[in-house]
This record gives sequence, structure tokens and C-alpha cells, in this order.
Amino acid sequence: MSEPATVDTPLKKLVGDKTAKALATHLDLHTAGDLVYHFPRRYDERGEHTDIRSLDVGEQVTVLAQVQRTAVRPMRQRRGNLLEVTVGDGSGGVLTLTFFGNQAWRERELRPGRWGLFAGKVTEFRGKRQLNGPEYVLLGEGGDGEAAVSDEIEEFAGALIPVYPAAAALPTWVIARCVRVVLDTFTPPDDPLPADLRASRKLVGLGTALKEIHRPSSKEALHRARRRLKWDEAFAVQLTLVQRKHRAADWPARPRPARPGGLLEAFDARLPYELTEGQRDVGVEIAEDLAAPHPMHRLLQGEVGSGKTVVALRAMLQVVDAGGQAALLAPTEVLAAQHHRGMLDLLGPLGRAGELGSAEHATRVELVTGSLGAAARRRALGEVASGAAGIVLGTHALLYEGVDFADLGLVVVDEQHRFGVEQRDALRAKADQPPHVLVMTATPIPRTVAMTVYGDLEVSTLSQLPRGRSPIASHVVPAAEKPAYLDRAWRRLREEVSAGHQAYVVCPRIGDGPTSDEEPPPEDDNGRRPPLAVTEVAPLLAEGPLHGLRIGVLHGRLPADEKDAVMRSFAAGDLDVLVATTVIEVGVDVPNATVMIVLDADRFGVSQLHQLRGRVGRGAAAGLCLLVSEAAEGSSARERLDAVASTSDGFKLAELDLEQRREGDVLGATQSGHRSHLRLLSLRRDTELIRDARAEAITLIEDDPELTRNPALAASVAALVDEDRAEYLEKG
Repeated sequence: MSEPATVDTPLKKLVGDKTAKALATHLDLHTAGDLVYHFPRRYDERGEHTDIRSLDVGEQVTVLAQVQRTAVRPMRQRRGNLLEVTVGDGSGGVLTLTFFGNQAWRERELRPGRWGLFAGKVTEFRGKRQLNGPEYVLLGEGGDGEAAVSDEIEEFAGALIPVYPAAAALPTWVIARCVRVVLDTFTPPDDPLPADLRASRKLVGLGTALKEIHRPSSKEALHRARRRLKWDEAFAVQLTLVQRKHRAADWPARPRPARPGGLLEAFDARLPYELTEGQRDVGVEIAEDLAAPHPMHRLLQGEVGSGKTVVALRAMLQVVDAGGQAALLAPTEVLAAQHHRGMLDLLGPLGRAGELGSAEHATRVELVTGSLGAAARRRALGEVASGAAGIVLGTHALLYEGVDFADLGLVVVDEQHRFGVEQRDALRAKADQPPHVLVMTATPIPRTVAMTVYGDLEVSTLSQLPRGRSPIASHVVPAAEKPAYLDRAWRRLREEVSAGHQAYVVCPRIGDGPTSDEEPPPEDDNGRRPPLAVTEVAPLLAEGPLHGLRIGVLHGRLPADEKDAVMRSFAAGDLDVLVATTVIEVGVDVPNATVMIVLDADRFGVSQLHQLRGRVGRGAAAGLCLLVSEAAEGSSARERLDAVASTSDGFKLAELDLEQRREGDVLGATQSGHRSHLRLLSLRRDTELIRDARAEAITLIEDDPELTRNPALAASVAALVDEDRAEYLEKG
């Protein structure tokens, strides 16, 4: 009898060196525990079909389908025959399988009526979707070649057929065979969940769940297994967040209470408009946090144009009134410079200490970016180090050595998703004591994401738009199907310019030269043409549909002074059209811009498109956003664009964005560089389960803050939420 396997048993002891090496190389699976927690992506059911029509070109897929017909024809370019096998899903969707070379045995094996699993990459040839030389396993009895696949058939003896996340070299049936080998001798770890919690929440044991998730005895048993394993994921994350929030409550911080008769009161008195009710309410929450002896850790979310910057500035002034300094970290020089100009305009004499005409108790507002000249940098850093600059704005340059604060009391991070954990933490480390932290985002965050990723932050939401903001109409322009619509889009832009307004044209790529973070690679895996580029599109527009208009170009590779000059020209009305990359995505505020045309709109994400269109309609005139795309009607890319065009509700779009992203990315896997540990939990579909897990986590941590009485649970949490991810959650 084989020796029992535990979570730590190396796979090479169980499945052999060759297979173990393939599992490690292609799927990063090394131990029995890794494989047992490599859960099926979905389950196919005998007699039911995979929806072939929903498959996207370029997707690596495994489909359950039935052979409909086969055909052999000679190849044109070389000797030999081509075998074409048409398989169907029972609902009208068909897929062509192509095999090159003389393979009469395969034709006999793949006879009409046989069901099988077919794995490969979806390509398109003459309008037909196909798999070239796919791997496959046939299901059922009889037929030539049966012996070659009999091992695999054993994995699919049940009614529910598990389909695993696979690789070209490791199809799902090979993984299923390895799972069977491991499960035959696997001893699950002791159940880490307290018995009373399992009983009250009606959760099956861990060993049962791990067995049934791979080899379900029924749909009901599979549902119970998935629910238990989802609970483990949700509970681990919530315990981590609640535990860190509990610890943070004990950190000391210098209180920064509001001061009567200070800068904040003077600022409120000179504001040229009334704050919205939401801005006032959030302002009260932040003011109370700043006055506490523990560091504020708050997330401020609000739609584009909801007035987050004014809320942040008021918080910064409260800290300055209390004798401290406030720093705002922006993701780009364009945005940092715009914040600098905007805050100086709003503050007026209150932000010009030491200058002629400044207010009596004024402060200074300094800008620190990488492009400052040596003399300007020395002067700015001196103002920051002495404390004369109460408000400091900057990019990553604020993080460098040599940028020292006299008394950093508040860190504001704008568009927090654009920064890595280490960058945010480096700025916090410049304070003697933990500073208060306010992170802002204009990308609305679904409630479950806020609970799961920002669960250790207090969350404030600005949902009202300030008075005077205009609606934005959005439309998809199907350039491939109806080229006349694109011509009409350019005429519509000219009409807006003729009416005295301005326009943006957005491209996904800069152009020739080294790539940057703001542009995708020139060509994708499916051989589609390169995304349109600013440096190529701008001259074509100047010579063609926008001839005679004043066109400027803006992208991340321009020198900082040139970028600033272009933005100033556009803001001043000296340019009619700005052809740009996503460098304009956040913070750029030109009220006279009323129309935006986004080229290759399907190359952008949902939230990104929503952010981009927030650049228009910022004044009294209505905004128009035209999403130009060659994506075919009915494709997932086109459906995504249609959804963006159908609503201006950022929270609805955030839910859609979440639906289309890998769940694990939300947990910071992309920032930590590790494989995601959210395998089953859906932040979109499992809202109630996440809420229940959070409630149980709060109860447990209040009773056992360090989980000392629950060592198995502590070990399970450490395994599911590793140190890098825990730090990501902590630093938020």
C-alpha cells in the first residue's frame, strides 16, 4: 500500500518525475496540496453542451462536444491530407478540428456521434472557428483507439466532468488523472475551522469538501463542497483584514484637530461655490479621524468630478492648522502639476506665504517632480524640510532620498490603484509617527471589493456631482461594419469645435520607440493589427478629417516641460483637439472640452473608459463620448462597449468590470507577483457569504485577537493569505 500523502508531499513521489516537472513548469504546482487546491474551472455534464458560439478567438479552451462529420482533403501547399472534423454543441454552434498528415486511424476514431473533450486555442479561418491539432479524449464505449484513452475515461466516470485550468502541454484529462492518483492516498489536514462555527454555518468538513470538489457524487454534494471552500477563502481574507484593523487601532498618531479661525475656515469662506451635502458629510468624518490619537486610514471614492480634490484639500488644511504638513502623491507629472495649479487657484492668498499680497496665516504649496531643475529642486526641498511648505504635491519623486519633511501629518494618495504598495509605504515612512492616510479613487469600487480588499479602511463615498456638471452621452461607433459612422464622428467633432468647444482623441498606444506603462504591446497573440498610436494618428487627422484645426499631441514619453506646455495650451483654448494616450485619464480638467473620440476602444478596460469620458462635460455644455471599435457585433468586446455606452453609473460599470476580470487580481496578485489564492470565491456572486465571513471574523478577533487559541486556523490563514499578500492588504 502506498504511503499516505499530505499537503507537503512532493508531486514527483506521487505522479512521477516527468509529469511532476510538467505540472511545476506549466501550472506552478509542486506538492500534493498545490494540486488538491487546483480546483476545476467548471463541470461539463454528459448530454449537455458547451456553448461554442460564446468562445473568443485566441482563447485556450476545453469543450465538450459531439462529432458531427469528418472530411479528408489533400493539402494544397504540401503533400499529404488534411482531416477536418466538425464537432457541435447541440444548439447550433460548431467548431472545426483540423489535423495535418495522413492519419486514417484518427478518422476512424473520430466518427460521427462520438462525444469527447477537445482542448486547444481557438483560431478563425475564412469566418469559421477552429482548433488546429487539438488534444482530445473521447468519452463512452467502443471504437478504434479506445485503449489509448481508457485511462483518461476513468477520470470521467461520473455524470459531472471536471474541467481544470490547463495548459497546452497538460490537458484537463491529464490533470484529472493526477488528481485521482493523489486523492487515492491523500490525508487532508486537520479541519482549521472551529467546530461550532462549522455547525452554525452548516459547513461540511474540509476532507469531504476537497474530495467532492474534484470527484462530485452529485450536484448537491458539489454545491456543499464549493460553499465550504469559498468560506475558507473569504474567512481567511476577512480575518487578516479585521486583525490588522484591530492592531492599527493601537498605533499612536499625533492628533490634528481643527483650529477655529485657521486656514480651513478662511478657505471655506472664500470658496466660490457651495459644498455638496456629500462633501460636507465626508469632511466631518475625515475631520474626526484627524483629531483622533490613532492614524486615519480612509478610502475616499467618488465618480469623476464628484469633488474629491476639494475634500482632500480641506483635510490638508486642517493638518496644516494643527502645525503639520500634508503630502499628496499623484501618479503622473501632468496630474501633479494640475493639482498644483488648481490648489493655488483655490487657495489664492492663503497658499502664497512670503509673497506680496499673501494672507496673514498663509502656507506654501510646493510641487516636487522628477523634472525639476537642480536650483528649483534645492529650493523646493528646503521649503519642505523647514516646514514652510505646509502642502507638498508630487509624483514618485516625493519618495526619493533627500525629500525630508519637518512634520508629515497626512498622506493623500490620488488614484491609489496606480501605485505599488512599496511606493505608498515609502512616503508613510518619512513621518516620525504613523501619519494619517487618505487614499482616493475615481474608479467606483463594488461593495464586496471594498469589503474584501479595503476591509481595514473606513470607506467614504461621494455620489453627488457638484452643481453645473453636465450629462455625458456615449455611443459605440462600429467602424468595420459601418465606416460612414466614423466619418460622421469626425464631422461631429468639427461641429463642436465650430461651436467654440474643444475635443480629445484618445489612442491606446504612443507609437514607435520603447513602450511605456501606458501602452500595450504593438501586436497581440492573435495577430490583430497593432493598436492605433498617437504619433501615427495625429498627422493623419491633421491631413484628413480634422484638416485646418489646431491639433496638439500629449503622451507619457514627452519631456515634462513639453507635456505641461501642451496641457496649458489646451486649457487656455489655444488648441482645438488634443490627441493623447491615457495620460489624460485622471485629473485633467478642461471645462470647455465637450467631445471625446476613443479609437480602438475595445483595447481599454471598462473602468478606464469610464474614467476617460469623465474628461468631457465638465462645464455647462453637455459631453459626448464616441467609442470607435472594429469588434464584431455579439463579441464580448463589443458587449463590453455597449454596456459602457448604456450607462453613466460608475458603480454599475464597476460591477461589470469585476465580472470580466480574474477574481484573484483584485487581491493584489498582480502587485505581489504571486499566483492568486482566490480560486473559488466570486466577489460579484458571493456577497452574502463574504458579509457573513466578515461578521464571524469580527466576533472571533474580538475574542482571540492573535488567534492564539486557534493555531490550526492561524496556519490556514497564513497559507491562504501569504505574507506578501498580507502586506498588500495591510498597506492598502
